[in-house]
Amino acid sequence: MQTGTHLDREHCVRAVQSKDARFDGWFFTAVLTTRIYCRPSCPVVPPKPRNMTFYPSAAACQQAGFRACKRCRPDTSPGSPEWNRRADLVARAMRLIADGVVDREGVPGLATRLGYSARQVERQLLAELGAGPLALARAQRAQTARLLVETTPLPMSEIAFAAGFASIRAFNDTVREVFALSPSELRARVPRSRAASTPGFAGTPGTLALRLPFRAPLNPDNLFGHLAATAVPGVEEWRDGAYRRTLRLPYGHGIVALAPRPDHIACRLTLSDLRDLTVATSRCRRMLDLDADPVAVDDRLRADPVLAPLVDRAPGRRVPRTVDEAEFAVRAVLGQQVSTAAARTHAARLVAAHGKPLDDPEGGLTHLFPAPEALAAVDPAGLAMPRTRRTTFTTLVGALADGRLHLGVEADWAETRARLLDLPGFGPWTADVIAMRALGDPDAFLATDLGVRRAARELGLPATPGALTARAEAWRPWRAYAVQYLWATDSHPINFLPA
Repeated sequence: MQTGTHLDREHCVRAVQSKDARFDGWFFTAVLTTRIYCRPSCPVVPPKPRNMTFYPSAAACQQAGFRACKRCRPDTSPGSPEWNRRADLVARAMRLIADGVVDREGVPGLATRLGYSARQVERQLLAELGAGPLALARAQRAQTARLLVETTPLPMSEIAFAAGFASIRAFNDTVREVFALSPSELRARVPRSRAASTPGFAGTPGTLALRLPFRAPLNPDNLFGHLAATAVPGVEEWRDGAYRRTLRLPYGHGIVALAPRPDHIACRLTLSDLRDLTVATSRCRRMLDLDADPVAVDDRLRADPVLAPLVDRAPGRRVPRTVDEAEFAVRAVLGQQVSTAAARTHAARLVAAHGKPLDDPEGGLTHLFPAPEALAAVDPAGLAMPRTRRTTFTTLVGALADGRLHLGVEADWAETRARLLDLPGFGPWTADVIAMRALGDPDAFLATDLGVRRAARELGLPATPGALTARAEAWRPWRAYAVQYLWATDSHPINFLPA
């Protein structure tokens, strides 16, 4: 066990010997004799325990001189659930690194967003993960490069810069060091049948087909059902068995189609700038909650005899989140005290009037959701909603536009929730639904939600917000997942995978 990584050697050895895929992404096994690192579920014969050492990140393995296994491809395993369930400095830093901040703004930019010095951020990441922010970002660039090499016909020079490398030499050196193969050798290993079936190889500019891994089980019903039932026309749609939506990204825009499969999520990305690949992938994973640990969540909730039948009936529910935190906050305000259909109508009007148009040759997507800056310029008198809600709307978009309120992946959950509650028209429901679906707090609980209270009443749980909150203490730290199971007792379309 490496110092400061909090890995239990005995448990790690048992996971490797049993090839337990639930631990993929939690830690990595480095083999001292071969200098290869693997995921716990690697299909090869496990090494002798004395030849194993364990690291909490692929970057730490690479920094220690180990190369990625060609069989199990540990660089493509699901991300650690730690960064989704924690709100401390390291977790917030990891969410920002996954969102590409180090590549765009450097370590100083990362530190500024977190409100710490660069030295403090470096020290804490090294202590817990065995690698600093530059090494972690480099590991992410290597994974992006491999994806582009294997799934597109792009020239290597274009791939190097699209993956975030400063030079072709750095790209070549990193790929050789991490994968023990040159970029051209990586591409040569792709089977011809796979290449022929990949959209990138079919000649569609900027289009990539990816497989997004997850930890089983995953129940797609409420996840895709919620996204489809609340889809804003022009920005989102359900088409041909996939949820599709537009994406605002750092270097341009994109369109993504996501479809559930038994062992992965099929992802088709069309990007105006390939440098946005890492960010787009990270945001899609976050929206679908793919790095969750469903076994840990369900085991905790199953301990409650009232929730146990709900969990056993359909285990693996995820929390449907968002690719754009500011967008979701605006939509949460539009949805205050109105039906799902009415909220969609309000949002669609804003999109048509103030969203940025784009072309979608494959479907019915027409716009990006309006940015806070565009919405801040909207005349509130033209909004078809009560005066108090207009005030709530204009205050929110004004605070988002001028930076007084920030809802990024690095946001401190408790502090941000308190700031939201200080805004006029923001009650517990609005603040908590933003905390749950935009900020990603796995313990956010909607005690005042009508659907939650109705489910609680039918199950014999307390139905008043105060009493239900007290009863839900036993579900910590996974109360946001308990909400999904409670909602699922209803016949609302959000609970069903669309036909």
